[in-house]
Amino acid sequence: QVQLVESGGGLVQAGGSLRLSCAASGRTFSNPPMGWFRQTPGKEREFVGAINRSGDGDTTHYADSVKGRFTISRDNAKNTVYLQMNSLKPEDTAVYYCTAPYDLTSWPAGTEFDYWGQGTQVTVSS
Repeated sequence: QVQLVESGGGLVQAGGSLRLSCAASGRTFSNPPMGWFRQTPGKEREFVGAINRSGDGDTTHYADSVKGRFTISRDNAKNTVYLQMNSLKPEDTAVYYCTAPYDLTSWPAGTEFDYWGQGTQVTVSS
């Protein structure tokens, strides 16, 4: 089993920044692909971005809606993945979740079979 715990959410004004953290523990963890999703009431969970292993380093991928504003990084020694969110907009308001694929190797597609954190609320006021 893998446990994921998000933190860092809160209330921020439009144009501000927040950094979310996702700390992983449990099963042997060796820099697996990790993803971030978000959800607002009445809507399906939406892909935000992901970090994936590639050669000697990592590659990152982002939804068009956050590209250029959000950055995903990780600290392997701490088994922690970060989501740096800049230039926040009211439409970024959501509960943000991190996820790891069920086999810790696949692309983090965010299925019901994958590992999920409990979520952290981000509220951006206008």
